[in-house]
Amino acid sequence: MSTTAAASNSIATALIAELEHEGATTRKVLERIPPETFDWKPHKKSMTMGRLATHVAEMHGWTKLTVEQPELDFSKFDYKPFEPKTTDELIQHFEKSFNEAIESLKGASDEIWFEPWSLKNGETTYFTMPKVVVMRSMVLNHIVHHRGQLSVYLRENNIPLPAMYGPSADEGQM
Repeated sequence: MSTTAAASNSIATALIAELEHEGATTRKVLERIPPETFDWKPHKKSMTMGRLATHVAEMHGWTKLTVEQPELDFSKFDYKPFEPKTTDELIQHFEKSFNEAIESLKGASDEIWFEPWSLKNGETTYFTMPKVVVMRSMVLNHIVHHRGQLSVYLRENNIPLPAMYGPSADEGQM
């Protein structure tokens, strides 16, 4: 098998294709969120629409952490959530996170995907699993999960839903 053929059959190449597919859908959802709805939330225990949208946008950045680090330890960094003022700022935040994810994947060898990765908070380890499982579950599935929540927020605010995995009731066609 040629080097080019081997590279095109890598785990990273498959993950890039999936991230690009999901990223296009995520972008469509985020583009629909007007800033006047950023403070809306369906329940007192829920995130605001702006916070949930920002979370969805920034989760793509977890790809770089997964590829380049052996763990994420919450006790070792001071997280400050991005607070967009406009839909354009939200999209720019998403694009930065998304592009960093793709670049990280481009440099990832198949071997790294079987290395252990841990989510921790100081002495507490929440889980340790192979990086490929982290990428599928904690990154990709997590993005899709919260994007689904965000689609309900859109519906509750009478904002038309884009087609995602098939036609939506608002767009009819993909």
